[in-house]
Amino acid sequence: MTDVLSTFKPQAIHRRRLREVWRSAGWPCQDMVEVELLASALVERVRSSSGHETLRVTDAGIQVLADTLQRNRRARNAHEDLVARVALEMTRSGRLAWRGLSLRAKVNDAWVMSMPDVFSVRHTTVEAYLQPVVHEIKVSRADVLSDLRVQAKRSAYLQLSSECWYVLKRGIAQPEEIPLEFGVMLASDDALEVARTAPQRAMSLPFGMWMALARATPLAGWRSEDAQSALGDLSGERGGSDLNQETPPCH
Repeated sequence: MTDVLSTFKPQAIHRRRLREVWRSAGWPCQDMVEVELLASALVERVRSSSGHETLRVTDAGIQVLADTLQRNRRARNAHEDLVARVALEMTRSGRLAWRGLSLRAKVNDAWVMSMPDVFSVRHTTVEAYLQPVVHEIKVSRADVLSDLRVQAKRSAYLQLSSECWYVLKRGIAQPEEIPLEFGVMLASDDALEVARTAPQRAMSLPFGMWMALARATPLAGWRSEDAQSALGDLSGERGGSDLNQETPPCH
């Protein structure tokens, strides 16, 4: 038992089972995950007066749950901090941005709900110039790998935007690991660096997305002078800022 206690390191599946036992009546599953938890003394068997056996999380198991909670909180805080940084950059560049916006996308003839970390559009009265962009934020390698296993989620992001980016905390993944349909940014403590530019696609917002945007409130921080500055490189090509242009240019 001492050897098991000194060498056993709970994995995600063990932590998840500990939570399930903690929240439930502790009925045994009698599988190998339970065997490892019992052998490591993170749970113990309790026999009732009627002879039924249940599981109870031990003090050591409670400590694992507490450590997991703190680790998850730190990860959430790091994630939210990076989401806020990206959203701020979007508003500073003159875009309207939303965090955690729920949007419907059609993937393989089925509607799915998607919630990009940051969704933004250019501030313009011309639909053709909106350029909706999705930024998906990742601060842990496990989160990156989990996302890459869900094709429908990535397909939904592509359906919702004219370009889509993964923003990765530096060091958790290489740009080459991210599918080529997505751009990649690497985030350090003081900078966001473009590692691979996102491919651009023509995209018009469907009516359902317009309604979702109408019901939601964009993030504070947008300023008209920021938008004018961001659009300055376009004014020479189009004869004026697209903030005031009502029809797209002819091609």
